[in-house]
Amino acid sequence: MATTLRDVAQQAGVSVATASRAFQRPEMVSAGSRARVHEAATALGYAPNRTARALSTGRTGVYGVIVPDLENPFFPAVLKGAQARAHQLGAQLLITDAGESPDGELPLVRTLAPQVDGIMLCSSRMEEGALEEAATLTRLSLVNRLSPRLPGVHADPEPGIPAALQHLRRMGHHRIGYAGGPAVSRSDQARRTVIQRLCDEAELEWIEIGSFSPTAEGGHDAAEALLRTAATAVLVYNDLMALALMERLRSYSVDVPGQISVLGWDDIPFAAMVTPGLATIRVPRYDMGVHAIDMLHDAAGAAPGESGPAHISLATQFVPRGSIARADGPGGPA
Repeated sequence: MATTLRDVAQQAGVSVATASRAFQRPEMVSAGSRARVHEAATALGYAPNRTARALSTGRTGVYGVIVPDLENPFFPAVLKGAQARAHQLGAQLLITDAGESPDGELPLVRTLAPQVDGIMLCSSRMEEGALEEAATLTRLSLVNRLSPRLPGVHADPEPGIPAALQHLRRMGHHRIGYAGGPAVSRSDQARRTVIQRLCDEAELEWIEIGSFSPTAEGGHDAAEALLRTAATAVLVYNDLMALALMERLRSYSVDVPGQISVLGWDDIPFAAMVTPGLATIRVPRYDMGVHAIDMLHDAAGAAPGESGPAHISLATQFVPRGSIARADGPGGPA
């Protein structure tokens, strides 16, 4: 005999109404009762009928997530945070990959919108006009991107970048390169603005290395461009690129950090596992996923495009490791 909601309620020690709300309106149920209901449902193998739920409540209990590249190690922690928060709310995630194509994001929104209660867009590179169209189709929350009309959560380049540049300056570096990500990346543009301002204030020479794909291949290309400059240290768009850049430099017998110091962005787990450890700027990726799902959940009572924008800025943190050395150290530049 199939397990019913009544069976779940009985095992959890709550009323059937409370068990129902734990799935349909979790915000109305205490955390303890909600946890007991979900534990009982898992133990009994009970799954709520989402089709019936959608018909009765107008909500599917599913949130869509669009990421530009599932292979990019930036996103697993974001997705873990989003999944954990969705589970607490009795919801599920439907995740899809845009293949690093800004033009591919809006078609994915059109496909997912009828199936979900809202969509979390990660590092979206859509133009504002396309974002506005997407917002008419379903509720949106943005991760690693700010828009004046849409709710979003992003990593504040400060205080991470100022702390990193101060450290580089103390280590004797005065020619600082920046290997950026895609030219259409809004977070990249924000970092460039901060880096240029801080370098001007500290009388450091900022050397533009270029814009590159946020992949290992992009890191290899950035290394080739870096070697054509006089930079003694380089900030890189993400850790994946930075690790690939270090590998390419070593293939040319360039000592990291003896000749060139390298700084990444994200603090993915691999950053601490390589030798030398990759100095980086830590981004609170898990928290970004949590906040983005909360934004969708909090806007559930509003029609698409009606909820006002909520912007959450999370602080970044400089993490010093062995990939930074003194510019005048052994083997370093004169």
